[in-house]
Amino acid sequence: MRKVDGTWIAFLAMAFAVVGLTGLFATFAAPLPLQRAVARDAALDAALVAASGPDAAAALEQLRPRLGDSADALLPPQGDMAARIAQERLAMHQRLLAEAEATAIRLRWLICIATVMAAVFGAAIVGVSARKTGPSEPAER
Repeated sequence: MRKVDGTWIAFLAMAFAVVGLTGLFATFAAPLPLQRAVARDAALDAALVAASGPDAAAALEQLRPRLGDSADALLPPQGDMAARIAQERLAMHQRLLAEAEATAIRLRWLICIATVMAAVFGAAIVGVSARKTGPSEPAER
């Protein structure tokens, strides 16, 4: 029977660490669409306040960086701005929901690929080690 030594324990720890770190990195990317939606909602709330002010065009133009791609739907300010902002809010939620779903799919693929690659790496190491040591000895009774 093969004796378990520190090298095998370190290898096993690294195999689990690779997959664990991949999952850890995924947790940083997963909430990004939600964070963007919350920030955009705050910008749209500010746009609603700015649209009712005296110089709506200038105020909305100052909000352009925070509004991102929603700015194109709101500028220039004309018509019922409250309705336009509500419509853009719904469209923005749909876009960011699609982005969240796409991010989740990519993260699942990332974790699956990292897991498979860690398994392939482990099999390669075990294969090389088995060739070095020769056939395993039968278990003693």
